Amino acid sequence: MVYTRLQGWPYLVTLALALPTAALMMRVFIFFHDCCHDSFFASRRANRIVGTITGILTFTPFDDWKYSHIKHHTTAGDLDNRGTGDVWTMTVEEYLASSRRKRLGYRLVRNPFFLLLIVPFYLSLIAYRIPRPSAGRAAVLSVLLNDLALVAIGVVASLTFGLQNYLLVQLPVIVIAWTVGVWLFYVQHQFDGAHWSRHEEWEPLEAALMGSSYYKLPRVLQWFTGNIGLHHIHHLRPRIPNYHLQACQDSVPTLQHIEPLTVRRSLRSMAMNLWDEKQQKLVSFRAVKGLPRRREWRTTSPMR
Repeated sequence: MVYTRLQGWPYLVTLALALPTAALMMRVFIFFHDCCHDSFFASRRANRIVGTITGILTFTPFDDWKYSHIKHHTTAGDLDNRGTGDVWTMTVEEYLASSRRKRLGYRLVRNPFFLLLIVPFYLSLIAYRIPRPSAGRAAVLSVLLNDLALVAIGVVASLTFGLQNYLLVQLPVIVIAWTVGVWLFYVQHQFDGAHWSRHEEWEPLEAALMGSSYYKLPRVLQWFTGNIGLHHIHHLRPRIPNYHLQACQDSVPTLQHIEPLTVRRSLRSMAMNLWDEKQQKLVSFRAVKGLPRRREWRTTSPMR
């Protein structure tokens, strides 16, 4: 991609090359993801070293992301423990009891344009650049190390072939990779047939197999996304590296009966915005239009 800029080729050529480059970045992110679970290598030290390096390549601080992601695994599908490493999700009752301002904010966050264009920018260029003391010392240091490394790369690249060329090459890759990444993360737990429950009824097995999707992608996309579509198995046994998930799917008869989420069906997920506790399913904003406001509700708030 840098070569196309230095040779003065049309920028469309650079943008075209950004697609496969972003796809490779997504695959590298899966390596990073497995290192956070200490599953990519048998050695914890190797996972930390490679995780830190791949985290720099994907603009994601190792310990900071690991902290929120591991917590996500222990709370996914738990209505009473939302807010860490997930997409802001309100129940119908909570939505109807919220102020007009909060409902507008929620609708904004759930808007496809905002979710797939603004959120990727926010996460990669703002949220993951700011240390969170609440996540612990290791997480704070990982953010500072990640930031320092990215600044160093930017400075060296600018001195080598110019800041403008660096940004014209790097930004499209980040935008594409992170947009697809946010989409994948969204459909992993926001889909037709998803399962949520209150804490007293929450079961890890049920949350994994019913609350996490089996996103069946074409083989090429499955390779670039590192089998992350087999998310139900990943939540069932997080220590299984993603490169073994397909083998697990093929060898366990029980898993053959789980209905896959197709690409076509996944597109409907953007219209499923609220969890209806009475019907035990996700519903659209349209489904609650005209319903009276409520007074009491259990609080929930969006968090990184």
